[in-house]
Amino acid sequence: MNAAPPLLAVRGLSKHYSVTGGFLAREIARVHAVDDINLDIERGETLGLVGESGCGKSTTGRCIMRLIEPSAGTISFEGRDVTHIDGEDLRRLRRDMQIIFQDPFASLNPRHTVAGIVGEALVIHRLATGRRQIEERVVQLLETVGLRSDHLNRFPHEFSGGQRQRIGIARALAVEPKLLVCDEAVSALDVSVQAQVINLLEDLQDKFALTYLFIAHDLSVVEHISTRVAVMYLGRIVEVAPARALYDNPRHPYTKALLSTVPIPDPKLKRKRLVLTGEPPNPFNPPPGCHFRTRCPLAEPRCAEIAPALLETMPGHMVACHVTG
Repeated sequence: MNAAPPLLAVRGLSKHYSVTGGFLAREIARVHAVDDINLDIERGETLGLVGESGCGKSTTGRCIMRLIEPSAGTISFEGRDVTHIDGEDLRRLRRDMQIIFQDPFASLNPRHTVAGIVGEALVIHRLATGRRQIEERVVQLLETVGLRSDHLNRFPHEFSGGQRQRIGIARALAVEPKLLVCDEAVSALDVSVQAQVINLLEDLQDKFALTYLFIAHDLSVVEHISTRVAVMYLGRIVEVAPARALYDNPRHPYTKALLSTVPIPDPKLKRKRLVLTGEPPNPFNPPPGCHFRTRCPLAEPRCAEIAPALLETMPGHMVACHVTG
């Protein structure tokens, strides 16, 4: 028997932005935000997507959600190609795929009460009818994320950052999705609040059989919530592995440099810091071959000629590197 397909399969996904200039507004450059990436997300798992700011993590998440249109590639959800669907088909897809945004201060409409913010999805997707039924469902969702029923008629400015993010989570859960894209969902919160929200996400995953794409730049956060981790650099995936394997035995030089910056709570243990030389390449004109070679201590001549493929070097561990792969 064939193995069940992944919940989400991304193949050759790219997103390029044109930069225009001059009197005729012609294209003068092109930003390679996401450059030919492949990803699988299995049902019930949490795939952490990490990398420096500007590497294309959020763009990847938004392309998967079809909030922005990819330049190339395919996105398959439950075995169905959803790359170019629109209209009613796209509306139905929204029930299965939801996103939690980074900034809880900007992602909630300040003119709407919590009842309106969370209940809007119930109205759009016809999941509840009548004011009483909608309010009952909203109260149930608020209690699920750790808020009280008397928060129903308050406005976003009356809540703390952590509470606002819980409202955003309740809004995403309203349509009973299968996949949640958490786009830097805790990076704008205090450290103590981050832990609370991460614990909440883990509890919700167990309760509702959710699948997460967890986008973050903080490797210590990703370690605790992820089943697998994908490392991204300048629009490309450079390493994918089970979380424990990636943290214990990173293979790609960029992954090693990232992990060397993660603090160790035990003062008796010290980690050798790997300092990368130079600046990240300009995304308007990325270097040929391996994008990381301009900062890599292991770079060889062939790295400038051929982009390394993402290949499996150990069971479940994939690396895009000519030297360590």
